[in-house]
Amino acid sequence: MLVEVVAFNLHSALVAATAGADRIEICDNIHEGGTTPSYGCVRVLKQKLSIPVFPMIRPRGGDFLYTNEETDAMLADIELFKNIGCEGIVVGCLLQNGTVDKEKLTSFVKAAHPMSVTFHRAFDRCENAFKALEDIIECGCSRILTSGQMPFAHEGIPLIRELILKAANRILIIPGGGITSDIIMDLVEETKATEYHTPVKAVVSSRMNYCQEKMQETLETISVNVNELHLIKQLIQRKA
Repeated sequence: MLVEVVAFNLHSALVAATAGADRIEICDNIHEGGTTPSYGCVRVLKQKLSIPVFPMIRPRGGDFLYTNEETDAMLADIELFKNIGCEGIVVGCLLQNGTVDKEKLTSFVKAAHPMSVTFHRAFDRCENAFKALEDIIECGCSRILTSGQMPFAHEGIPLIRELILKAANRILIIPGGGITSDIIMDLVEETKATEYHTPVKAVVSSRMNYCQEKMQETLETISVNVNELHLIKQLIQRKA
């Protein structure tokens, strides 16, 4: 079984890789739910890591209904990341009625080739999960990241389990959303998924010796809880 760690900056991605992550999803802007990381960040990761790196392709926070101009920007980012050797991307796009935007998604998949494409948790905003599953398969994606259309993956176990059965090995279903060592084995035992997605977040205080008190900023950053990642890996390896 594989553990993918979502990292929100260069440092946390490097820490996750050292701590045993099998794959990195790299993005920016944690408070927006993740947006496209910088080219420089991804380039450095590709130079330093031997595990797969999947950048998120998302030009902004908010919904997943994109203009033609935003789509052009997303295609340009895909081309950049393909050219530096990324193994995959993470993307999603919807129409106003809550269905998958198959036209845009197909263009992303074609532009990404030979990189694999994960359809991210825009899936959890779809009007009909099973129609979305078939649409995403038709467009050529390799994976779907989902919490089972619930806020947290352990709450969505029934749908995740059914999606894996319906997928019938045509696409990988990756549970993600609040996965911790406390609930990982429930997901493993109930869904039989082979890949799992977790942020294993830790808040790191600034290393600055001086802080201008009038600015009222904490200047904390997000990193990876190494002990938590080790525990998750140990638990699923015992089950494998």
